[in-house]
Amino acid sequence: MNRKWMLGLVALIMIITAGCGSNTGGAAEKGTAEQGSTSSTAKASGKQAVTLKVATLIPPMTEILELIKPQLQKEGVNLELVVLSDNIQPNDALANKEVDANFFQHVPYMEQYNESTGSKLTAVQPVYHAVYGAYSKRYKSMDELPEGATIAIANDPSNTGRSLVMLEKAGILKLKEGVGIQATVADITENPKNFKFEEVDLLMLARMLDDADLVLMTPAYASPLGLTPKKDALLTETTDSAFAITLVAREDNKDSEAIQKLAKAISSPEVKQFLEKNYSEIAIPAFE
Repeated sequence: MNRKWMLGLVALIMIITAGCGSNTGGAAEKGTAEQGSTSSTAKASGKQAVTLKVATLIPPMTEILELIKPQLQKEGVNLELVVLSDNIQPNDALANKEVDANFFQHVPYMEQYNESTGSKLTAVQPVYHAVYGAYSKRYKSMDELPEGATIAIANDPSNTGRSLVMLEKAGILKLKEGVGIQATVADITENPKNFKFEEVDLLMLARMLDDADLVLMTPAYASPLGLTPKKDALLTETTDSAFAITLVAREDNKDSEAIQKLAKAISSPEVKQFLEKNYSEIAIPAFE
C-alpha cells in the first residue's frame, strides 16, 4: 500500500509539473504575440514613413529633390516628385491639397498668386538665386541696342516688375518713385532710347530671342538654349533681390515635422555643394 501510494504521488507531481510547463509556455507565446502586435501598432501609429508630394518643374529643381530623397527616406519621409508643365499648376495643386509643397517659384510670384486667388501659400525655405539675365542674338552689349529696340519681358506682375527694376538699376530707364517690384510698363517715367516692351508668357520668352532685340529671363529658360548669365547675358540681376527660388507650403502644414525635415534637407551642405559644382553659373545658394 505504501509503495502504491508513493507511485501515485510521483505521478501526480509529474502531471502538475507538466501542466505548469504548458501554462508557462502558453504565457510566453501569448506575450510574444502581444509584443509583436504592440510593435506593429506602434509602427502604424507613429513610426510609419510619411509620403510628401512636391510639385516642381525642371532642373535644377528636380535634381535637388532627387538628391535629398535618400536622406529624407532615412528620416521616415518618402519624397514623391510631381513634375508639372507650367507655372500655374504647381500653385493650384498645392492650394487644392493635391500636393504638400512645391518648389519652382520666388516669393513675389507666390504672393501674387495668393492675392489673386485668396490662397494661403507660404514660403518655407529659400534655396537658390536663379540669376536673371538679359540676352540678345543681335547685340553684344547694352550700349549697342538701337533707338526703339524691342525688349521682351515676362507678363506676370511679379516678373514684369522684376525686369523693369533690373533695367532701372542698370540706368536703362527710370520708374515712378516707390513702385519697386510692383512696377508696370505704365510706371516708366524716363526711357531715353524709346525702347518698346513686349510682355509675353514666361514659357514664351526663350522663343522671343529670334524676334526681339533683348529678352529678360531666368536660367530655367536660357539654359536649354545654351546660354548662361555669366558668359552670355548683356546684363544680370544682383543676388540682393527678393527672387530666390523657394520651397513653398501652406499655412496649415508649413510647421509639420515632414515639411520641416524637407526644409532642412533642401538647405543642407550637400545641396549647396551640388549647386556650386553643377550650376555655379546660373544658381547661387540662398542659404548659408
